Amino acid sequence: MPPIIITLKSIIHNIKDKGVIIMAGLYFKYGTMNSSKSANLLMIKHNYEEQNFTVKLLKPSTDTREKETIIHSRVGLSAPCTLINDDSDLTELCKDYKIVMVDEAQFLSEKLVDELYEISYEKVVMCFGLMTDFKRNLFPGSKRLIELCDSLQEIKSVCSCGRRAVVNARFKDGKLVLDGAQVEIGAEDKYRALCKYCYHDLLVERLKEE
Repeated sequence: MPPIIITLKSIIHNIKDKGVIIMAGLYFKYGTMNSSKSANLLMIKHNYEEQNFTVKLLKPSTDTREKETIIHSRVGLSAPCTLINDDSDLTELCKDYKIVMVDEAQFLSEKLVDELYEISYEKVVMCFGLMTDFKRNLFPGSKRLIELCDSLQEIKSVCSCGRRAVVNARFKDGKLVLDGAQVEIGAEDKYRALCKYCYHDLLVERLKEE
């Protein structure tokens, strides 16, 4: 694969398709857990299809919560998708589509993000996912998306106190977890989206127990 030309990443190209102008580019829409990322993706998909655009849905195979190839939202929306990994040929998979949308984008490898970036010169590529893990460290896929994306947008959610949620805090037996594997699929009940203040209070309390 040729080197990524990052100096052009801030340019969103106009691509004319059958008389219609679309804004090609790589978009990263991020939020905490339970911020309706998948619901947003599926609603945007519907809007594009209502305007007769072809949409391809993708999801990293790391996310194995669903037995079938499906993107599912907690609000009840769902749609079939294609699972991808480093062996996938994204150019071939997406060749017949103008819009490419990726759920759980934090699980993308750097290689896959680079391929999506190349595709984004001719297509709209929208990635939805978490930015950071429970330790507040960037996921590798999210880090690469931040480096290359043309547009970075937060899907906001709230903490139980009413402030803006920014932390994907992990819990076990009611206590804040400080260590462990970065990826723990299908454990939504172990996570809570917290604001920085509530997280700080719980962190101080937890450290006193160490």
